[in-house]
Amino acid sequence: MLDKNMDNTRENESELTEIKPIKSELKSELLNEITIDDEKSNIEDFLNEVENDEENRTVTSEDFSELSIEELLISLKNLIENNPVQKIKTPIDQIKNAFNQKFGVLLLDKKQAFLDEGGKLLDFQFSSTIKTDYNKLLSDYKIKRDAYYNHIESQLSENLEKRFQVIESLKSLIDEAEVSTMYKNFKEIQSKWNSIGAVPKTKYNDTWKIYQHHVERFYDLLSLSNDFRDADFKKNLEEKLKIIEKVEALANEKDINFATKQLQDLHKIWKEDIGPVSKDLREDIWQKFSEATKKIHDKRHNYFKEIHSKYDDIIEKKLLIISEINAFDTSKNSTHNDWQKSIDDLEVLRKKYFDIGKLPYVKSEEIWLKFKNATKKFNAAKNRFYKEEKSNQQENLEKKLALIEFAESIKDTEDWEMATNTFKKIQSDWKKIGHVPRKFSDDIWKRFKAACNHYFNRFHQQKNSVSKEQQSVVEKKNEYLETLKAKKKFTKDEVLNAINTWQELGRLPRDSRYLDGKFSKFIDATLDNLSLDKNEVNIWKFTNLIDSYLTEKDIKKLDNEQMFVRKKIDEITREIQQLENNLSFFSISNKNNPLVLNVHKKVNEFKDELVIWKEKLNYIKKQDF
Repeated sequence: MLDKNMDNTRENESELTEIKPIKSELKSELLNEITIDDEKSNIEDFLNEVENDEENRTVTSEDFSELSIEELLISLKNLIENNPVQKIKTPIDQIKNAFNQKFGVLLLDKKQAFLDEGGKLLDFQFSSTIKTDYNKLLSDYKIKRDAYYNHIESQLSENLEKRFQVIESLKSLIDEAEVSTMYKNFKEIQSKWNSIGAVPKTKYNDTWKIYQHHVERFYDLLSLSNDFRDADFKKNLEEKLKIIEKVEALANEKDINFATKQLQDLHKIWKEDIGPVSKDLREDIWQKFSEATKKIHDKRHNYFKEIHSKYDDIIEKKLLIISEINAFDTSKNSTHNDWQKSIDDLEVLRKKYFDIGKLPYVKSEEIWLKFKNATKKFNAAKNRFYKEEKSNQQENLEKKLALIEFAESIKDTEDWEMATNTFKKIQSDWKKIGHVPRKFSDDIWKRFKAACNHYFNRFHQQKNSVSKEQQSVVEKKNEYLETLKAKKKFTKDEVLNAINTWQELGRLPRDSRYLDGKFSKFIDATLDNLSLDKNEVNIWKFTNLIDSYLTEKDIKKLDNEQMFVRKKIDEITREIQQLENNLSFFSISNKNNPLVLNVHKKVNEFKDELVIWKEKLNYIKKQDF
C-alpha cells in the first residue's frame, strides 16, 4: 500500500533520484554477499565441503588397534550409549576396522586348529556370541543414527516454512505499514528471521535471495528517513569490522578444520544477520573479508592436497598386491594340501591389501573392482578342483552353504524389494539342489530355515504394520459385518444402504482386505435371496465388485475387469452376427420351422445378455480411476 501511495504522489524528479541510487547500491551489496571474487569458488561451497566431516569429528578418536576383541565390544557399547549418535562416526569406523581384522585372525586360527586336528575344510564351522553382540550393537547404532537424521530433516522443513512466513510478513510490512512504525516492525521481522535455524541446503539460496530482495525494497522505502538508514549502515559497519578481525585471527589457527567451521559460522552471520553498509565503504569492507577468507581457503586447500598425496601412495601399494594376486600360480596344485597352502598364501596377500589403509569411495571403487577380479581368478581355479574332487553330495553341500551364507548376509537388509525377490530365488535354488551328506543335512537346513524365517518375519512385520486409524477401520468393519450377518432378511434399499455404509467406513489395510471379500460374498448371497429380476441382481453384484476395487484403489483389477467386459461384448456381438447370418439362408416360408424359431430365440437371448454387458461397461467407464 505504501509503494502504491508513493507512485501516486511522486510529483518531482528529486524523489526518484533519491530512491534509485540506494536500490543500485543494495544490488551491488547482494552480489558481494554471494561471490568471494572472480577466481575463487563460492564461500558457501568450499565451507560446506567439510560440514559433515566436522560434525562427525566431534568425539575424539583413539587408537583401538591394541584392544582385544572383548575390549573393542565394550568400547563400542560405551561409545553408542554415552555419546550423541551424530558425533561418533569416525571412532565407530575405527572400531569396526579393528574388530574385523582381529576377528578375521581369530577365524583363521580356529580354522587352522580344526585342520591340524584332521578335520576337512568343508566341515569347518565357527560361531561366536561376541560377533552376535557386535552385530546387534551396530544395528542399534544404525537405528539411532537414522532416527536422528530423520528428525533433522523434519526440523529443516519446519524452519523453511517459518522463513517463508517471515518473508510474507516483510512483504506485508512494505505494502501496508506506515513510515512512522515500519522501521521498528522491520527490526522485529529481522530478529525473527535471524532466530530461525537451518533449512534444507537445496532451498537455502532461493529463500535467502527472496528475503534479501524484499529487504532491498524496504531500504528503498527507508530512504524516506535518512536517519534510520544511516544509523543502520553505521551499526552494520561496526559488526562487519568485528567479523573481519575474527577471520584474520583464524588465519593463524593450526587446526584447519576448526578454522573452516568457525569461518562458516562467521560467513553465515555476515550473509544473514548483518545488512549493508554505506556505498563508499562497501567495496573496501568486502575486499578485506574476501582476502582474509582466501588465506583460510588456501591453507585448507594445501591440507587436503597433502591428504590426497597419501591416497596416491595407498593406491600404488594396493595395485602391487593386486599384481601379486594376478600372478599367483595354481597350475601345479594337484591335492587338497596343495590348495590349502595356496589358500593360506592368498589370505596373507588379502590381509596385506586391507592393512594398507582405506580410500574414499570415489577412489576405491576402481581399485576394489580390480582386487575382486584378481581373487575371482584364483577362486575359479580352486572351485574347479574341488568340483572334480568331491562327489555330487559334496558339490551339493558347497552350493547350499553358499546359499546359507548369502541368505545370512542379507537377512537384516531393509531393501525389501531386492531381498524378497532374492530370498524367493534362493529358496527355489535350494529345492533344485540335491541331497547332501547325512551328517550335515539337519544342521544346514536349520541354518537356512532360520535365515529365511528371520527375514520374512521382519518383512511381514514391516508390511503388515497398521496405524491406529487403520486398525479402527478393521474393527468397525468386522463389527458391522457381524451385525449384518445377525439380521435375517433385507430389502433392496437395505442392501444398497449396507454397501454405502461399508464404503464410508474407510479403506482396509492390505493385510485385512480379506474382509472386503467376505462382505462381497455376503452381499451376493443376500441379493440371490431377494425377489429381484435375475438381470438386476447380476448388475448389482457387478457394481458391488467394481465399488470394492475402487475402495481398494486396485487399478490393475479395474483394468482387467474392463478388458474382460469388452471381450464378452465382442464375443456376444460375433455370436449374434453369426446367427443372423445363418437365418438369411432360410426362406420366409420357413419362419415357423422349429430350427428357425430356436435360432431366433438364441439371438434374442444374446441381445438381452449384450444389454447387460454394455450396462456393465458403461458403469466402469463412469468411474474416475
